[in-house]
Amino acid sequence: MQKVLNAWAWVVLILAIIVGFFVVLAVFLVTVPFDRDRYLAGRMFRIVGSTCVRLNPLWTFTTDGLRIRDPRRPYVAVSNHESYADIFLISHLPWEMKWLGKEQLFKIPFLGWMMWLAGDIPVRRGTRESIVAAMNDCRDKLRQRLSVMIFPEGTRSPDGALLPFKDGAFRLAIENSVPILPIVVAGTRRAMAKHTFQFQKTRAICRVLEPIETAGLTLADLGTLKQRTRDAIEAAKERLHVELGLGDSGEPLALGVRSA
Repeated sequence: MQKVLNAWAWVVLILAIIVGFFVVLAVFLVTVPFDRDRYLAGRMFRIVGSTCVRLNPLWTFTTDGLRIRDPRRPYVAVSNHESYADIFLISHLPWEMKWLGKEQLFKIPFLGWMMWLAGDIPVRRGTRESIVAAMNDCRDKLRQRLSVMIFPEGTRSPDGALLPFKDGAFRLAIENSVPILPIVVAGTRRAMAKHTFQFQKTRAICRVLEPIETAGLTLADLGTLKQRTRDAIEAAKERLHVELGLGDSGEPLALGVRSA
């Protein structure tokens, strides 16, 4: 049965992405004359992502926490990163954010094409010129009153432990005087673990925490801001693990062992 459900999940995922591409393309073509920042095309792309979850019989994803009242107030949103499923989970949030993503993702047929149409931002890791260009694109999005979404760990955690945060997102927030919006995901590590292509029956939660203001901060405060954000995300992740019955590794307690 697990194999049947996994095969079905892949079929509906691929079909939803292919059909979704043409829907996002249509929205882009209709709205581009008056929606130059691609807000509506981006929203449709996130709806495609959340629809993929609803069609997957193995995933139960929910969101809670803070609800943004003004979707055009820009934030630098940051989240822990456990698996590719994080993208589908965070897409359930009902406001638009432009995502900073690996350049390789933009080359995937249909999925990557939708990322381009949505106005997401590619970056080639380890290449300074690409990183500088991506940060400039992020600044432009913030000036257009659009939030940007960044995984400050830079990659998915291999064991569920929170990795060190990189400076980029926090430097961006300070230099542009916009708040950091901490987002926590829990449960997705088992949904689609790193280096696997197997869906697992999973309940996952995305929780939005209170924004952290950066007004008046300078780059001298970067380390403090980064640590404050990381501490908030780590504490919230631990609480979510308890709610979901997960161990420290993100695996169900029946399968994993919680450290003392």
